[in-house]
Amino acid sequence: MMDVLTASWPWYVAGPVIGLMIPLLLVLTGKAFGISSSLKHMCAATVPGGAEYFRYDWKEKGLWNLLFVLGVLLGGFLAVQVLGGGGPTGISAATKADLGALGLSDFSGLVPPELFSWSSLSTPAGWAVLGLGGFLVGFGARYAGGCTSGHAIMGMATFQRASLIAVIGFFIGGLFTTYVILPALL
Repeated sequence: MMDVLTASWPWYVAGPVIGLMIPLLLVLTGKAFGISSSLKHMCAATVPGGAEYFRYDWKEKGLWNLLFVLGVLLGGFLAVQVLGGGGPTGISAATKADLGALGLSDFSGLVPPELFSWSSLSTPAGWAVLGLGGFLVGFGARYAGGCTSGHAIMGMATFQRASLIAVIGFFIGGLFTTYVILPALL
């Protein structure tokens, strides 16, 4: 059983399993899957009486969502601690060559330390990625009415036209970042 849990699942197994979770979630709870809405519920829980936008009964509307996010974090922690995940990520030789052309050389962990370490985040490029990137992700998730996981998994599974448009935009933004912004920062 541990071999099944620790091995990578092929896309044709993992995709349908994720896709089948959406109808199951809707049937069992009547709730829509999404992560970015949990940020609104956290703000409503921690800043009572703040902005009008956050004045609602977060326990009734969002407690399940916060528990879901807690479960995601706990699941990730257990996957690393119990199942032994967290080692080097398997990436293709072509990706390593492309990243090497941008000046990255250490592929020993989950993420390249040249991009994701305290020393790299203290550079102007690091602050741009952290500050501007964080703002754009937060603004984009709010403006699009959900994050990538909510639109790509929940919205696409329920045939939402707005989610299709959002996912196309996410891919365009990702390609633009990969081929224009990241090379300019590195």
